[in-house]
Amino acid sequence: MISTPVWFLLVGGLLLFMALTTSRLKALPITSAIIYLAVGLVVGPTVLHVFHFNPLKQSALLEVLTEVAVLISLFSAGVKMPAPVSWRRWRTPVLLATVSMAATVAMVAGFAHYLLGLPLGACIILGAIVAPTDPVLATDVQIRHPGDQDELRFTLTCEAGMNDGSAFPFVMLGMGLLGLHEVGETGWRWLAIDVVWATVAGVAVGIAGGYLLARLVWKIRGSRQQREMLDDFLGLGLIGTVYGISVLIDAWGFLAVFFAAVTLHQTELKLAGLVSGATGEVARVPACKESAVLPTLVSEGSLVFKEHLERLSEVVLILLVGGMLFIDSWSWPAVVFALFLFVVARPLSVLIGMAGSGAPWRMRGLTGWFGVRGIGSLYYLMYVIQHGLPEYLALQLIQVTLVVITLSVLVHGASVKPLMNVFWRRQRLN
Repeated sequence: MISTPVWFLLVGGLLLFMALTTSRLKALPITSAIIYLAVGLVVGPTVLHVFHFNPLKQSALLEVLTEVAVLISLFSAGVKMPAPVSWRRWRTPVLLATVSMAATVAMVAGFAHYLLGLPLGACIILGAIVAPTDPVLATDVQIRHPGDQDELRFTLTCEAGMNDGSAFPFVMLGMGLLGLHEVGETGWRWLAIDVVWATVAGVAVGIAGGYLLARLVWKIRGSRQQREMLDDFLGLGLIGTVYGISVLIDAWGFLAVFFAAVTLHQTELKLAGLVSGATGEVARVPACKESAVLPTLVSEGSLVFKEHLERLSEVVLILLVGGMLFIDSWSWPAVVFALFLFVVARPLSVLIGMAGSGAPWRMRGLTGWFGVRGIGSLYYLMYVIQHGLPEYLALQLIQVTLVVITLSVLVHGASVKPLMNVFWRRQRLN
Protein backbone atom coordinates (compact mmCIF):
# COMPACT_ATOMS: atom_id res chain seq x y z
CA MET A 1 0.00 0.00 0.00
CA ILE A 2 1.30 3.44 -0.91
CA SER A 3 2.57 5.63 1.97
CA THR A 4 0.60 8.73 2.93
CA PRO A 5 3.27 11.29 1.82
CA VAL A 6 3.68 9.60 -1.56
CA TRP A 7 -0.12 9.48 -1.98
CA PHE A 8 -0.39 13.22 -1.28
CA LEU A 9 2.47 13.86 -3.71
CA LEU A 10 0.84 11.78 -6.42
CA VAL A 11 -2.62 13.32 -6.12
CA GLY A 12 -1.27 16.85 -5.60
CA GLY A 13 1.04 16.64 -8.59
CA LEU A 14 -1.74 15.29 -10.78
CA LEU A 15 -4.11 18.07 -9.71
CA LEU A 16 -1.45 20.71 -10.47
CA PHE A 17 -0.80 19.16 -13.88
CA MET A 18 -4.50 19.09 -14.77
CA ALA A 19 -5.05 22.67 -13.59
CA LEU A 20 -2.04 24.07 -15.48
CA THR A 21 -2.76 22.25 -18.74
CA THR A 22 -6.57 22.34 -18.80
CA SER A 23 -6.83 24.55 -21.92
CA ARG A 24 -4.53 22.27 -23.93
CA LEU A 25 -6.15 19.08 -22.68
CA LYS A 26 -9.57 20.29 -23.82
CA ALA A 27 -8.28 20.30 -27.39
CA LEU A 28 -7.23 16.64 -27.17
CA PRO A 29 -9.69 13.84 -28.08
CA ILE A 30 -9.44 12.29 -24.61
CA THR A 31 -11.13 12.76 -21.25
CA SER A 32 -9.53 13.55 -17.92
CA ALA A 33 -10.42 10.05 -16.69
CA ILE A 34 -8.10 8.55 -19.30
CA ILE A 35 -5.21 10.57 -17.89
CA TYR A 36 -5.99 9.54 -14.31
CA LEU A 37 -6.27 5.91 -15.37
CA ALA A 38 -2.97 6.06 -17.26
CA VAL A 39 -1.18 7.45 -14.21
CA GLY A 40 -2.77 4.79 -12.02
CA LEU A 41 -1.66 2.02 -14.38
CA VAL A 42 1.91 3.36 -14.51
CA VAL A 43 2.39 3.73 -10.76
CA GLY A 44 0.30 0.65 -9.97
CA PRO A 45 1.11 -3.07 -10.27
CA THR A 46 0.84 -3.01 -14.06
CA VAL A 47 4.11 -1.07 -14.54
CA LEU A 48 6.09 0.40 -11.62
CA HIS A 49 4.23 -1.23 -8.72
CA VAL A 50 4.69 1.82 -6.51
CA PHE A 51 1.41 0.93 -4.87
CA HIS A 52 -1.34 -1.68 -5.01
CA PHE A 53 -4.88 -1.17 -3.76
CA ASN A 54 -6.53 -4.47 -2.85
CA PRO A 55 -10.29 -4.08 -3.43
CA LEU A 56 -11.12 -7.29 -1.56
CA LYS A 57 -9.28 -6.36 1.63
CA GLN A 58 -10.23 -2.66 1.38
CA SER A 59 -13.83 -3.23 0.27
CA ALA A 60 -15.32 -1.39 3.28
CA LEU A 61 -13.28 1.76 2.59
CA LEU A 62 -13.91 1.60 -1.14
CA GLU A 63 -17.65 1.15 -0.59
CA VAL A 64 -17.81 4.38 1.41
CA LEU A 65 -15.67 6.33 -1.07
CA THR A 66 -17.69 5.24 -4.09
CA GLU A 67 -21.00 5.73 -2.24
CA VAL A 68 -20.14 9.36 -1.43
CA ALA A 69 -18.90 10.01 -4.97
CA VAL A 70 -22.10 8.66 -6.53
CA LEU A 71 -24.32 10.64 -4.14
CA ILE A 72 -22.58 13.91 -4.93
CA SER A 73 -22.73 13.20 -8.65
CA LEU A 74 -26.43 12.33 -8.50
CA PHE A 75 -27.19 15.60 -6.73
CA SER A 76 -25.20 17.57 -9.32
CA ALA A 77 -27.07 15.81 -12.13
CA GLY A 78 -30.44 16.43 -10.48
CA VAL A 79 -30.07 20.18 -10.01
CA LYS A 80 -29.08 20.56 -13.67
CA MET A 81 -32.30 18.99 -14.93
CA PRO A 82 -33.99 21.64 -17.12
CA ALA A 83 -37.50 22.86 -16.37
CA PRO A 84 -40.24 21.91 -16.70
CA VAL A 85 -40.56 18.29 -15.61
CA SER A 86 -43.02 16.59 -17.96
CA TRP A 87 -43.80 12.99 -18.84
CA ARG A 88 -43.34 13.74 -22.53
CA ARG A 89 -39.71 14.65 -21.97
CA TRP A 90 -38.96 12.20 -19.15
CA ARG A 91 -40.58 9.21 -20.84
CA THR A 92 -37.45 8.06 -22.67
CA PRO A 93 -35.04 8.32 -19.69
CA VAL A 94 -37.55 6.52 -17.45
CA LEU A 95 -37.85 3.68 -19.96
CA LEU A 96 -34.07 3.52 -20.30
CA ALA A 97 -33.68 3.32 -16.52
CA THR A 98 -36.29 0.56 -16.19
CA VAL A 99 -36.99 -1.42 -19.37
CA SER A 100 -33.48 -1.04 -20.80
CA MET A 101 -31.98 -1.73 -17.39
CA ALA A 102 -33.88 -5.01 -17.06
CA ALA A 103 -33.00 -6.01 -20.63
CA THR A 104 -29.29 -5.31 -20.05
CA VAL A 105 -29.23 -7.31 -16.82
CA ALA A 106 -30.98 -10.25 -18.52
CA MET A 107 -28.65 -10.29 -21.54
CA VAL A 108 -25.52 -9.83 -19.45
CA ALA A 109 -26.57 -12.51 -16.95
CA GLY A 110 -27.25 -15.02 -19.72
CA PHE A 111 -23.97 -14.27 -21.48
CA ALA A 112 -21.97 -14.39 -18.22
CA HIS A 113 -23.50 -17.75 -17.34
CA TYR A 114 -22.51 -19.14 -20.74
CA LEU A 115 -19.06 -17.50 -20.96
CA LEU A 116 -17.86 -17.43 -17.35
CA GLY A 117 -19.78 -20.36 -15.90
CA LEU A 118 -20.93 -18.39 -12.87
CA PRO A 119 -24.01 -19.41 -10.83
CA LEU A 120 -27.23 -17.64 -11.77
CA GLY A 121 -27.26 -15.39 -8.70
CA ALA A 122 -23.72 -14.16 -9.40
CA CYS A 123 -24.60 -13.60 -13.08
CA ILE A 124 -27.55 -11.39 -12.12
CA ILE A 125 -25.35 -9.48 -9.66
CA LEU A 126 -22.75 -8.96 -12.39
CA GLY A 127 -25.47 -7.73 -14.73
CA ALA A 128 -26.67 -5.24 -12.10
CA ILE A 129 -23.10 -4.09 -11.46
CA VAL A 130 -22.31 -3.25 -15.09
CA ALA A 131 -25.78 -2.23 -16.32
CA PRO A 132 -26.05 1.30 -14.80
CA THR A 133 -24.47 4.15 -16.69
CA ASP A 134 -22.16 6.23 -14.54
CA PRO A 135 -23.02 9.76 -13.37
CA VAL A 136 -19.43 10.44 -12.28
CA LEU A 137 -17.38 9.61 -15.39
CA ALA A 138 -19.97 10.61 -18.01
CA THR A 139 -19.69 14.37 -17.49
CA ASP A 140 -18.62 14.93 -21.11
CA VAL A 141 -21.98 13.62 -22.34
CA GLN A 142 -24.13 15.10 -19.60
CA ILE A 143 -25.96 18.38 -19.10
CA ARG A 144 -23.42 21.11 -18.43
CA HIS A 145 -25.63 23.64 -16.62
CA PRO A 146 -29.30 24.05 -15.60
CA GLY A 147 -30.13 25.91 -18.83
CA ASP A 148 -28.72 23.25 -21.17
CA GLN A 149 -31.57 22.08 -23.43
CA ASP A 150 -29.66 19.53 -25.52
CA GLU A 151 -31.88 16.44 -25.83
CA LEU A 152 -29.06 13.87 -26.02
CA ARG A 153 -27.33 15.28 -22.95
CA PHE A 154 -30.64 15.42 -21.09
CA THR A 155 -31.47 11.79 -21.89
CA LEU A 156 -28.07 10.48 -20.80
CA THR A 157 -27.98 12.60 -17.63
CA CYS A 158 -31.52 11.76 -16.56
CA GLU A 159 -30.97 8.05 -17.23
CA ALA A 160 -27.74 8.04 -15.21
CA GLY A 161 -29.53 9.81 -12.37
CA MET A 162 -32.18 7.12 -12.13
CA ASN A 163 -30.53 3.87 -13.10
CA ASP A 164 -28.11 3.86 -10.18
CA GLY A 165 -31.22 3.29 -8.08
CA SER A 166 -33.12 1.08 -10.48
CA ALA A 167 -30.21 -1.40 -10.55
CA PHE A 168 -30.49 -2.09 -6.83
CA PRO A 169 -33.47 -4.50 -7.05
CA PHE A 170 -31.45 -6.74 -9.37
CA VAL A 171 -28.51 -6.67 -6.94
CA MET A 172 -30.85 -7.84 -4.19
CA LEU A 173 -32.37 -10.52 -6.45
CA GLY A 174 -28.93 -11.91 -7.24
CA MET A 175 -27.98 -11.88 -3.57
CA GLY A 176 -31.24 -13.64 -2.76
CA LEU A 177 -30.48 -16.44 -5.24
CA LEU A 178 -27.10 -16.87 -3.51
CA GLY A 179 -28.76 -17.05 -0.09
CA LEU A 180 -27.45 -13.63 1.03
CA HIS A 181 -30.81 -11.84 1.09
CA GLU A 182 -34.41 -12.80 1.85
CA VAL A 183 -36.56 -12.72 -1.29
CA GLY A 184 -39.53 -14.78 -0.06
CA GLU A 185 -41.20 -17.78 -1.62
CA THR A 186 -41.59 -17.33 -5.39
CA GLY A 187 -39.90 -13.92 -4.95
CA TRP A 188 -42.93 -12.13 -3.50
CA ARG A 189 -40.92 -10.29 -0.83
CA TRP A 190 -38.36 -9.12 -3.38
CA LEU A 191 -41.10 -7.78 -5.65
CA ALA A 192 -43.08 -6.09 -2.87
CA ILE A 193 -40.21 -4.66 -0.80
CA ASP A 194 -37.12 -4.38 -3.01
CA VAL A 195 -38.92 -3.31 -6.17
CA VAL A 196 -42.21 -1.55 -5.35
CA TRP A 197 -41.72 -0.20 -1.83
CA ALA A 198 -38.04 0.74 -2.08
CA THR A 199 -38.54 2.53 -5.41
CA VAL A 200 -41.74 4.41 -4.55
CA ALA A 201 -40.52 5.33 -1.07
CA GLY A 202 -37.15 6.52 -2.39
CA VAL A 203 -38.74 8.80 -4.98
CA ALA A 204 -41.28 10.08 -2.42
CA VAL A 205 -38.64 10.86 0.21
CA GLY A 206 -36.55 12.71 -2.38
CA ILE A 207 -39.46 14.79 -3.69
CA ALA A 208 -40.63 15.65 -0.17
CA GLY A 209 -37.12 16.58 1.00
CA GLY A 210 -36.36 18.80 -1.98
CA TYR A 211 -39.73 20.54 -1.82
CA LEU A 212 -39.61 21.20 1.93
CA LEU A 213 -36.06 22.58 1.81
CA ALA A 214 -36.90 24.91 -1.08
CA ARG A 215 -39.98 26.25 0.74
CA LEU A 216 -38.12 26.60 4.06
CA VAL A 217 -35.18 28.49 2.56
CA TRP A 218 -37.52 30.75 0.57
CA LYS A 219 -39.46 31.59 3.74
CA ILE A 220 -36.34 32.30 5.82
CA ARG A 221 -34.74 34.49 3.17
CA GLY A 222 -37.85 36.61 2.91
CA SER A 223 -39.34 38.54 0.03
CA ARG A 224 -36.06 40.11 -1.12
CA GLN A 225 -34.16 36.83 -0.92
CA GLN A 226 -30.98 38.54 0.24
CA ARG A 227 -30.23 36.78 3.53
CA GLU A 228 -26.97 34.86 3.21
CA MET A 229 -26.89 31.13 3.81
CA LEU A 230 -24.33 28.39 3.33
CA ASP A 231 -25.72 26.92 0.13
CA ASP A 232 -23.01 24.25 0.06
CA PHE A 233 -24.03 23.04 3.52
CA LEU A 234 -27.69 23.11 2.54
CA GLY A 235 -26.99 20.90 -0.46
CA LEU A 236 -24.84 18.46 1.51
CA GLY A 237 -27.38 18.47 4.32
CA LEU A 238 -30.17 17.59 1.90
CA ILE A 239 -28.10 14.72 0.49
CA GLY A 240 -27.34 13.33 3.93
CA THR A 241 -30.88 13.72 5.24
CA VAL A 242 -32.81 12.10 2.40
CA TYR A 243 -30.21 9.37 1.97
CA GLY A 244 -30.21 8.57 5.69
CA ILE A 245 -34.01 8.45 5.86
CA SER A 246 -34.16 6.24 2.79
CA VAL A 247 -31.68 3.71 4.14
CA LEU A 248 -33.51 3.60 7.48
CA ILE A 249 -36.83 2.75 5.81
CA ASP A 250 -35.31 0.34 3.26
CA ALA A 251 -35.83 2.68 0.30
CA TRP A 252 -33.36 3.30 -2.53
CA GLY A 253 -31.31 6.28 -1.38
CA PHE A 254 -29.75 6.96 -4.78
CA LEU A 255 -33.20 7.62 -6.24
CA ALA A 256 -34.05 9.80 -3.22
CA VAL A 257 -31.00 12.03 -3.67
CA PHE A 258 -31.52 12.47 -7.41
CA PHE A 259 -35.20 13.35 -7.08
CA ALA A 260 -34.48 15.60 -4.08
CA ALA A 261 -32.10 17.62 -6.25
CA VAL A 262 -34.56 17.73 -9.16
CA THR A 263 -37.42 18.85 -6.90
CA LEU A 264 -35.29 21.42 -5.06
CA HIS A 265 -34.31 23.11 -8.31
CA GLN A 266 -37.76 22.96 -9.90
CA THR A 267 -39.47 24.29 -6.76
CA GLU A 268 -37.00 27.16 -6.43
CA LEU A 269 -37.58 28.14 -10.05
CA LYS A 270 -41.33 28.24 -9.49
CA LEU A 271 -41.06 30.23 -6.26
CA ALA A 272 -38.75 32.72 -7.96
CA GLY A 273 -41.19 33.16 -10.83
CA LEU A 274 -38.64 31.91 -13.33
CA VAL A 275 -41.05 29.26 -14.62
CA SER A 276 -44.31 30.27 -16.25
CA GLY A 277 -47.26 28.69 -14.47
CA ALA A 278 -49.36 28.72 -17.63
CA THR A 279 -46.91 27.23 -20.10
CA GLY A 280 -44.30 25.71 -17.85
CA GLU A 281 -41.57 27.44 -19.87
CA VAL A 282 -38.51 28.93 -18.20
CA ALA A 283 -38.89 32.69 -18.13
CA ARG A 284 -36.21 34.82 -19.70
CA VAL A 285 -34.93 37.94 -18.01
CA PRO A 286 -35.81 41.02 -20.10
CA ALA A 287 -32.88 42.97 -21.49
CA CYS A 288 -33.86 46.06 -19.47
CA LYS A 289 -33.58 44.00 -16.27
CA GLU A 290 -30.26 42.33 -16.94
CA SER A 291 -28.69 44.37 -14.15
CA ALA A 292 -31.37 43.35 -11.65
CA VAL A 293 -30.42 41.01 -8.82
CA LEU A 294 -31.93 37.59 -9.45
CA PRO A 295 -33.11 35.46 -6.52
CA THR A 296 -30.48 33.24 -4.95
CA LEU A 297 -31.12 29.55 -5.60
CA VAL A 298 -29.70 26.93 -3.24
CA SER A 299 -29.61 24.39 -6.06
CA GLU A 300 -27.43 26.53 -8.29
CA GLY A 301 -25.42 28.07 -5.44
CA SER A 302 -24.26 24.66 -4.22
CA LEU A 303 -23.58 23.25 -7.69
CA VAL A 304 -20.04 24.60 -8.13
CA PHE A 305 -18.89 23.09 -4.83
CA LYS A 306 -20.49 19.73 -5.67
CA GLU A 307 -18.83 19.66 -9.09
CA HIS A 308 -15.43 20.28 -7.47
CA LEU A 309 -16.02 17.38 -5.08
CA GLU A 310 -17.10 15.28 -8.05
CA ARG A 311 -13.88 16.01 -9.92
CA LEU A 312 -11.75 15.26 -6.86
CA SER A 313 -13.50 11.93 -6.31
CA GLU A 314 -12.94 11.09 -9.98
CA VAL A 315 -9.20 11.68 -9.59
CA VAL A 316 -8.85 9.53 -6.48
CA LEU A 317 -11.09 6.64 -7.55
CA ILE A 318 -9.78 6.27 -11.10
CA LEU A 319 -6.23 6.31 -9.74
CA LEU A 320 -7.29 3.49 -7.45
CA VAL A 321 -8.73 1.55 -10.38
CA GLY A 322 -5.32 1.72 -12.03
CA GLY A 323 -3.77 0.62 -8.77
CA MET A 324 -5.97 -2.49 -8.62
CA LEU A 325 -4.99 -3.94 -12.00
CA PHE A 326 -2.20 -6.44 -12.63
CA ILE A 327 -1.05 -7.61 -16.03
CA ASP A 328 -2.74 -10.96 -15.42
CA SER A 329 -6.00 -9.19 -14.51
CA TRP A 330 -6.66 -9.18 -18.24
CA SER A 331 -8.19 -12.32 -19.67
CA TRP A 332 -9.95 -13.04 -22.94
CA PRO A 333 -13.25 -13.95 -21.25
CA ALA A 334 -13.29 -10.62 -19.37
CA VAL A 335 -12.46 -8.63 -22.52
CA VAL A 336 -15.06 -10.51 -24.58
CA PHE A 337 -17.61 -9.89 -21.85
CA ALA A 338 -16.88 -6.15 -21.90
CA LEU A 339 -17.17 -5.98 -25.68
CA PHE A 340 -20.48 -7.85 -25.55
CA LEU A 341 -21.75 -5.28 -23.03
CA PHE A 342 -20.62 -2.31 -25.14
CA VAL A 343 -21.59 -3.39 -28.65
CA VAL A 344 -24.50 -5.79 -28.09
CA ALA A 345 -26.24 -5.57 -24.71
CA ARG A 346 -26.22 -1.79 -24.23
CA PRO A 347 -27.19 -0.78 -27.81
CA LEU A 348 -29.86 -3.46 -28.06
CA SER A 349 -31.40 -2.58 -24.70
CA VAL A 350 -31.47 1.11 -25.68
CA LEU A 351 -33.28 0.28 -28.91
CA ILE A 352 -35.85 -1.63 -26.85
CA GLY A 353 -36.28 1.23 -24.38
CA MET A 354 -36.48 3.92 -27.06
CA ALA A 355 -38.87 2.02 -29.32
CA GLY A 356 -41.70 4.32 -30.32
CA SER A 357 -39.96 7.41 -28.93
CA GLY A 358 -39.69 9.07 -32.33
CA ALA A 359 -36.05 9.96 -31.60
CA PRO A 360 -33.70 10.14 -34.62
CA TRP A 361 -31.69 7.00 -35.20
CA ARG A 362 -28.51 9.01 -34.81
CA MET A 363 -29.54 9.93 -31.27
CA ARG A 364 -30.53 6.34 -30.47
CA GLY A 365 -27.14 5.15 -31.68
CA LEU A 366 -25.20 7.63 -29.56
CA THR A 367 -27.36 6.89 -26.53
CA GLY A 368 -26.64 3.20 -27.02
CA TRP A 369 -22.92 3.78 -27.34
CA PHE A 370 -22.35 6.19 -24.46
CA GLY A 371 -23.20 3.81 -21.64
CA VAL A 372 -20.16 4.74 -19.57
CA ARG A 373 -19.37 2.37 -16.69
CA GLY A 374 -17.38 3.49 -13.67
CA ILE A 375 -17.75 4.48 -10.04
CA GLY A 376 -21.32 3.24 -9.67
CA SER A 377 -20.25 -0.23 -10.77
CA LEU A 378 -17.47 -0.20 -8.19
CA TYR A 379 -19.96 0.74 -5.48
CA TYR A 380 -22.32 -2.14 -6.24
CA LEU A 381 -19.38 -4.55 -6.33
CA MET A 382 -18.13 -3.42 -2.93
CA TYR A 383 -21.69 -3.51 -1.57
CA VAL A 384 -22.19 -7.19 -2.37
CA ILE A 385 -18.71 -8.07 -1.08
CA GLN A 386 -19.53 -6.35 2.21
CA HIS A 387 -22.80 -8.28 2.41
CA GLY A 388 -21.20 -11.72 2.35
CA LEU A 389 -20.38 -12.56 -1.28
CA PRO A 390 -18.13 -15.66 -1.20
CA GLU A 391 -14.48 -14.85 -1.84
CA TYR A 392 -14.12 -17.03 -4.93
CA LEU A 393 -17.06 -15.24 -6.58
CA ALA A 394 -15.84 -11.84 -5.37
CA LEU A 395 -12.45 -12.36 -7.05
CA GLN A 396 -14.09 -13.27 -10.36
CA LEU A 397 -16.47 -10.31 -10.26
CA ILE A 398 -13.65 -7.92 -9.30
CA GLN A 399 -11.58 -9.01 -12.30
CA VAL A 400 -14.42 -8.68 -14.81
CA THR A 401 -15.70 -5.39 -13.37
CA LEU A 402 -12.25 -3.75 -13.41
CA VAL A 403 -11.74 -4.77 -17.04
CA VAL A 404 -15.17 -3.38 -17.96
CA ILE A 405 -14.48 -0.05 -16.20
CA THR A 406 -11.00 0.29 -17.68
CA LEU A 407 -12.13 -0.43 -21.23
CA SER A 408 -15.13 1.89 -20.79
CA VAL A 409 -12.88 4.74 -19.67
CA LEU A 410 -10.65 4.15 -22.69
CA VAL A 411 -13.07 3.45 -25.55
CA HIS A 412 -15.87 5.76 -24.46
CA GLY A 413 -13.46 8.46 -23.34
CA ALA A 414 -11.56 8.42 -26.63
CA SER A 415 -14.73 8.52 -28.74
CA VAL A 416 -16.88 11.02 -26.83
CA LYS A 417 -15.45 14.27 -28.23
CA PRO A 418 -15.25 13.24 -31.92
CA LEU A 419 -18.73 11.67 -31.94
CA MET A 420 -20.37 14.51 -30.02
CA ASN A 421 -18.78 17.08 -32.33
CA VAL A 422 -20.20 15.27 -35.36
CA PHE A 423 -23.60 15.01 -33.67
CA TRP A 424 -23.77 18.74 -32.86
CA ARG A 425 -22.53 19.68 -36.32
CA ARG A 426 -25.35 17.70 -37.95
CA GLN A 427 -27.85 19.10 -35.44
CA ARG A 428 -26.93 22.65 -36.46
CA LEU A 429 -27.19 21.76 -40.15
CA ASN A 430 -30.70 20.38 -39.60
